Amino acid sequence: MDTLSYRTKSVSAENAERKWYIVDAENQVTGRMCAHIASILRGKNKPSYTPHADTGDYVIVINASKVRFTGHKWEQKEYKNYSLYPGGLKITLAEEMLAKFPERIIERAVKGMLPKNKLGRAMVKKMFVYAGAEHPHAGQKPEPITF
Repeated sequence: MDTLSYRTKSVSAENAERKWYIVDAENQVTGRMCAHIASILRGKNKPSYTPHADTGDYVIVINASKVRFTGHKWEQKEYKNYSLYPGGLKITLAEEMLAKFPERIIERAVKGMLPKNKLGRAMVKKMFVYAGAEHPHAGQKPEPITF
């Protein structure tokens, strides 16, 4: 009997089967939803998960402007940007971020849950976030997913 047939096959990024999913963010708690999205982008929802390869699926997030936080996070959560110059710290509250750039709330949350290297940067490119219900990816026939 051949012993090579019992080895686990590692899937590479080129051989990975990728699917498209669509997530409706309306009335979803941000952190919980983004944790599921990060898991899908990494490919952890597949039996062929490979930690060192980008084998995840594509995710479309709609209605990002209707996302929800628990507690007093709308008034207390701060997003910090630093320009590396003295006095260059800019702080934006969550409610201001929602008014100006609602997509960035989800983008920043998911990006923080992915690896901090080339692999993570490639994974975050497979996520598309839209503030409203319209998106241009109907041709990919995304499957709706609920959490």
